[in-house]
Amino acid sequence: MMARNPNRLISAGAGLARRLCTAAAATEPEEVAVQAASRSVRQPRLYHRLSALGATGGSVADTLNEHIKEGKLIAKHELSSCIKQLRKYRQFQHALEIMDWMENRKIFFSYADYAVRLDLLSKTKGLATAEEYFNNLSPSAKNLLTYGTLLNCYCKEKMEEKALALFEKMDELNFASTSLTFNNLMSLHMRLGKPEMVPPLVDEMKKRSISPDTFTYNILMQSYARLNDIEGAERVLEEIKRENEDKLSWTTYSNLAAVYVNARLFEKAELALKKLEEEMGFHDRLAYHFLISLYAGINNLSEVNRVWNSLKSAFPKTNNMSYFIMLQALANLNDVDGLKICFEEWKSSCFSFDVRLANVAVRAFLGWDMIKDAESILYEAVKRSSGPFYTALDMFMAHHLKVREIDTALKYMEAAASEVKNNEWQPAPERVLAFLKYFEEEKDVEGAEKFCKILKNISGLDSNAYQLLLQT
Repeated sequence: MMARNPNRLISAGAGLARRLCTAAAATEPEEVAVQAASRSVRQPRLYHRLSALGATGGSVADTLNEHIKEGKLIAKHELSSCIKQLRKYRQFQHALEIMDWMENRKIFFSYADYAVRLDLLSKTKGLATAEEYFNNLSPSAKNLLTYGTLLNCYCKEKMEEKALALFEKMDELNFASTSLTFNNLMSLHMRLGKPEMVPPLVDEMKKRSISPDTFTYNILMQSYARLNDIEGAERVLEEIKRENEDKLSWTTYSNLAAVYVNARLFEKAELALKKLEEEMGFHDRLAYHFLISLYAGINNLSEVNRVWNSLKSAFPKTNNMSYFIMLQALANLNDVDGLKICFEEWKSSCFSFDVRLANVAVRAFLGWDMIKDAESILYEAVKRSSGPFYTALDMFMAHHLKVREIDTALKYMEAAASEVKNNEWQPAPERVLAFLKYFEEEKDVEGAEKFCKILKNISGLDSNAYQLLLQT
């Protein structure tokens, strides 16, 4: 087993690192849904081919050109549909490459297309590139859509000064006239830890006769929760019922239930979850996910299992993301047997072995001191997935560090470091400190030097680590 023969792990880890240099990037749980959807006969053939590029690593331009060479026409609305689906499942680079291909072919861009391209550039090439693209747009293309998209980019990146300055400019141009514009600013303040700024923005919307939408009400509810004002959150629900009942949705009750869960008001949370089920549709996968997570939050295993069975009834081809949510819920509820059954069920039916689901099980089993089970999962993940595996290796490292099996922990760290290419992973500061404190206490200079050499290779050696090394 791995813990008894850590050298075997190092050998396996190094081999995996070589494989990772040429392997395609691991698929997000959400992206697995794209691949599952692409098999459906209801999806257009073109989308099927483009969505598969996430696994094959092929070229978007080559795929589109080949499609045309086969004598098949490509309508603009079909390309727009593909872009929408790829964005939905976070395949931003491929969506951008479709737009590049459209631009090279001189296919007409609508104002909405410019806004989509701006958003994709921000996500794939960074804000500087997105700003340059915006600045070079024609005056007519600098409209509510593109200004709003740039504001959204600033807010997501928590660039407060730029966001507020752009909002003032939009206000001057009469573009600050939609709930979406204000919602972006509210989201910015929540990200910056300023929930007290949200209610005044809602008041300003009302002064301007801008009707709050469902998202506005949800974020207002969240702001009151952050301020520990449960009654304020409840008043939001009453306002919706009284003034904007058409804005009431299952997400409203989901937000209220989350407020109650965080406040440990479990009875109220359960009532809100029952209302959520009344509002949701039978085929709303996301609603099922929230129900499972929130019922886990109130420690109600029987309801978690009931909702899980309902989800599988609604979606017989249950995707990776749904299993991911369920595994997390079972882990949080310490349901060992349930997690084992669910994980085995997923393994036997999954379209793509996603290492992130394996990581949930590894974390749970290590937390329960079921080391052999955790090792077994990691070895299977190595066989069936292209990784990356540094997250799982980090968990093993942390476990052995906690029980002071330092040599084994160090070997796990070395295996994790062997996979890192672009500083995607570094050991947490508290784990670095625990290693160095051990070496200092044991006067193990050789071990400390080896540890610091590994840290240096992954750019994790800072002044604090140097100081502790000198002390050792």
